[in-house]
Amino acid sequence: MKHLDALRLRARLYALIRGFFAERGVLEVETPILSAAGNTEPNIESFATAFSGHVDAGARERWLRTSPEFALKRLLAAGVGDCYELGRVFRNGEAGGRHNPEFSMLEWYRIGWDHRRLMHETIELVSAALALQGGRAEILIEGYRQLFIDELVLDPVHASLEELRAPLADVHIDPVGLTRDDWLDLLLTHKLQPAFPRNRITVIHDYPASQCALAKVRPGDPPLAERFELYLGPYELANGYHELNDAAEQRRRFEQDHLRRRERGLREPPLDEHLLAALGDLPDCAGVALGIERLLMCLAGTDAIADVLAFPFHEA
Repeated sequence: MKHLDALRLRARLYALIRGFFAERGVLEVETPILSAAGNTEPNIESFATAFSGHVDAGARERWLRTSPEFALKRLLAAGVGDCYELGRVFRNGEAGGRHNPEFSMLEWYRIGWDHRRLMHETIELVSAALALQGGRAEILIEGYRQLFIDELVLDPVHASLEELRAPLADVHIDPVGLTRDDWLDLLLTHKLQPAFPRNRITVIHDYPASQCALAKVRPGDPPLAERFELYLGPYELANGYHELNDAAEQRRRFEQDHLRRRERGLREPPLDEHLLAALGDLPDCAGVALGIERLLMCLAGTDAIADVLAFPFHEA
């Protein structure tokens, strides 16, 4: 796809997104790109930079955001109501045919909604985006556990590690240090996801509690993380949660992330104390983050992220 065509398509998509949320009364906001806190998630690396101004301005080391999530939640706790941000985010080390270290993310929150209600709105937005190019998609909504049972004849809750590893025998994987959730992720990315039809929106919901990230966990047998992921064809576009608003539990999860980082020899970014202080006032809500370049790649019919960027990383 020619770069000018890609720029025009991006502009049309942004106009559609802003119109979509304006019709629904969702406020567009803008939050800081540089923060005194970093992302603790062990599988995501942040860029760090140094502030050279007066020491009274705050922490000298600043982290480029990997998502606007923490700042948006602080706004929600302050009473801003339904809101969204469309902007640039940064992830270190992620460069290649389908990844760029600098990319665009759409993230939005709905007060009083759970993850199931929000996943339907996410489907509406993606379907509207497809219509920009005259496209449409079938829709499949499936529980995480049922998807594994239907497609791999494996129960992700009760299967042994040996049973989880068996379908991946043809994939070269170093098993050292891999946890049960790592094997489940590998099954999803190597066996399930590549087989998703390109003309289908696939939504997976209610994940194992061990994969809760920043989602609430619903008690039961088994307990389930109230989150969803949306795929268009084989591409993961969006990740949504019924948001956790328990500061003590969130701190525990951050500290668990730091433990895993320590075990891997990774840096441990400062915790976002501003977020933790605000979480007690976070209203019941659901939120979702959607990768703009991934969506543009699907709209443009390309598997190369460079085709939807004005200048990819090696040319920036």
